[in-house]
Amino acid sequence: MTAPMTPAELYRHGLQLLLQKDIPGWVDLWDEDGVLEFPFAPEGWPVRLESKAAVGDYMRHYPDHVDMHDFPEVTVHETTVPETIVVEMRGVGRLVESDTPFGMTYIAVVTVKDGLISSYRDYWNPLAVQQPGADFVGAN
Repeated sequence: MTAPMTPAELYRHGLQLLLQKDIPGWVDLWDEDGVLEFPFAPEGWPVRLESKAAVGDYMRHYPDHVDMHDFPEVTVHETTVPETIVVEMRGVGRLVESDTPFGMTYIAVVTVKDGLISSYRDYWNPLAVQQPGADFVGAN
């Protein structure tokens, strides 16, 4: 019997799935009652997704909007709560519709329960997608 992945291992595995454009595999890392939050979401964008199904619906078309090439900078910070990590990272790729380079810095607070993501707060910069011609998953 293998030990379950640590929150950091699970998170890094999830990044690899995103790079492989395996969205169903990424969604499978979520608890059925998992919550994805975007505290800095601009008006008209989702602020809170409640359930694995809602996360899956939101992420389903991600590769149609962003062709993610790499996460060249990923730093995982352990917290005093073993199930919770804080992640600083940078993702790079291209925006599919405009075929322009994409780069975003993220900070995420992620909690894992029973080997699955139960809470994910994504502190991304909404100003990066409010520029003219910006194209990003989640936009109306």
